[in-house]
This record gives sequence, C-alpha cells and structure tokens, in this order.
Amino acid sequence: MVLSWLKKSLEARAGTADARGLVIFTTVEEAMKAEKVLKKAGFDCKLVAPPPDMRKGCDLALEIDLVEQTAVARALTGRVSFMGIYPCKGEMEPLQVEKVTRFAEHVMIKSGNMKLVFDIKTGVIVNISGGGCPDIPYLYTRLVGTHLAAAPRPKDEGRTLCALMLDRALEKALEIWKGVALN
Repeated sequence: MVLSWLKKSLEARAGTADARGLVIFTTVEEAMKAEKVLKKAGFDCKLVAPPPDMRKGCDLALEIDLVEQTAVARALTGRVSFMGIYPCKGEMEPLQVEKVTRFAEHVMIKSGNMKLVFDIKTGVIVNISGGGCPDIPYLYTRLVGTHLAAAPRPKDEGRTLCALMLDRALEKALEIWKGVALN
C-alpha cells in the first residue's frame, strides 16, 4: 500500500506515469530467466520483441515500468546477465499471438513458428512441430502423448524462443480445453 502510494507520487513528480522501459539481453535464455526472477520479486513485466534498432543479441526483451529501473537492475544483478535498460519508444510487438485451427478431431494452435495439436475429445497432445531450436526434439518427447493439464511447461523445460512460443501454444490449448476460448 505504502509502496504503491510512493510509486504514484514519484511518477507524478517525474512526469513518467506509464513510462515503459526495455531490459535488453544477449540470449533468449537470459530473458526468460529474468522474467521469472522479476515476477517472483513482484515486478510487473512481460516478454516482448524489441524493435530491430534495439536488438543487441536476442529477439526478446522484458518490458518494465521505467520508474522501477533501479530496483529491476538491483533484482537482476548477480542473477541474470543483461545488457542494459532503455526507455521504450512506441509499442512493442506482443508475443501472445496465436492462430487456432480446428479439424474434425483435433485442434492446432500455432504460436510463432511452433505448432501444438491436441485431440479435442481426450485433451492429449498428439503432435508438436515447427521451429529449429535444439530443445524441440526433447520437448516433443516430453509433451506428445501427455494430457494438456499434465504436460510440463515448455518455458520451464526449454531454453529457446521456440520453447517460449510452444509454451504460449500450450497456454492457449489449455484455455480451449477448459472451454474458455475457441477462436
């Protein structure tokens, strides 16, 4: 409560209300690890694709509240290597873009270059495909034949952008299986 009031007060004084920043990384693995570290510490952050002119190593960055820049840097230092924190200019590309295709007995969710197919009656994952990352064959063995609700999270098992996209496809598949959304 006090921290929320203090944050709003500082934003008002600095004129930075809703100012967003990007934490830039050299690898996808570092970006994914940083998201876990910051969320566990209570920070509001999300993985985004940085604009081409800001890409320094990988195609992922963390969007943060710029007012929290110092605290974010402190939370990451010694835990995750990052290249810097920079102010955002304009909108970042969302990573939560999926396409859903329904077949007679299956549903396919495409997220990025990754595809996940599950049996609509049983909720069992019947195939994953796409991407070219080295952890995909391993993820295939972990996911195919597993029920959606019991499947391990690809973002926890893998270390690449393909794993992250497959995780987003799994999230969408779970929503569909639970009857929340079928686009």
